[in-house]
Amino acid sequence: MKCCPNCIGDRGLRKNIFPSLTDESGRCEYCLSEDVLLLEPHQLGDIFASITNIYEASEDGLSLVQCLKQDWRIFDHERMDDERAGALLAEILGDASILGATFAPSPIYKTDRLIHWEKLRDELMFGNRFFPTAELDRGRLADLLTHLILDSDELGTDWYRARLLRHDEPYAIGDMGAPPKKLASHGRANPAGIPYLYLGSTDETAIAEIRPHTGEKACVATFTTPRDLKIIDLRDPRRSVSPFVLGDEETIGFMRSDIGFLARLGDELTRPVVPYSAAFDYVPSQYLCEFIKKCGYDGVMYRSSVGEGMNMALFDPSRAIGGTVTQRVVARVRIELL
Repeated sequence: MKCCPNCIGDRGLRKNIFPSLTDESGRCEYCLSEDVLLLEPHQLGDIFASITNIYEASEDGLSLVQCLKQDWRIFDHERMDDERAGALLAEILGDASILGATFAPSPIYKTDRLIHWEKLRDELMFGNRFFPTAELDRGRLADLLTHLILDSDELGTDWYRARLLRHDEPYAIGDMGAPPKKLASHGRANPAGIPYLYLGSTDETAIAEIRPHTGEKACVATFTTPRDLKIIDLRDPRRSVSPFVLGDEETIGFMRSDIGFLARLGDELTRPVVPYSAAFDYVPSQYLCEFIKKCGYDGVMYRSSVGEGMNMALFDPSRAIGGTVTQRVVARVRIELL
């Protein structure tokens, strides 16, 4: 049986490694994907070993497949349940004994960046906002961000922005962009007075983000963005970072520890915030976005906290070109309780 990139579900493997190892294509016998690159599983043995070697046998651990799924989102295809993924991994490594063993990450690769972030986060919110004493390894964070740059083919060009309609006439497209500096309030990504352009991947997502009530009217504008934007994707860093392109075992091991830190940063941009506490609850995500902007990126992409789609915050609103404006009526607002 031959496998394909979809079985494993890693973008580095899909873009770089499979094309360098094979030009055969067809139907995958593991995940049943059609017209995909195919190769013998054992051809991936060496590069997989660099990843699996950062785990060691542990009676209290997980199966090796579960470790890879949890840490790197590998084998996340809907057909790749633990049994099927385990069979493929055993073929890749040439070792069926792994199927009955449990593993845990080696402690030699443990880092404390997440602890440092929590300390800085708390100080920014409740201690010292502009001159904090808590330290963060900015050099390492800048390096980690290079693994989260969104591929241009995933970015898309069509985005949406919504505003509640307060009068009978719909807004003109010129009134649908980012607010003027003196009217820009605290946002998830921007400090007050520094306007960013917030866009949703669908019109429903854009409307959900303005938290309307049932029966209210909203104007939705379309915006087009260029494909050369450099966007940091914080939706799911575990899926974005590819261990297969990191090289040596030590680099992979420390990345595995740091990826929890990146996931926590992604949560900062998705965590629900109530309006009365936004002035300080948004400070950690604003700090993060200011750092991303300083590193030369155009914006961030993150999961919506109120809708099914995704959001993008553009640091320079002029990079998006406004199109048409349509008027919508909110028919129903769904409430979920915890």
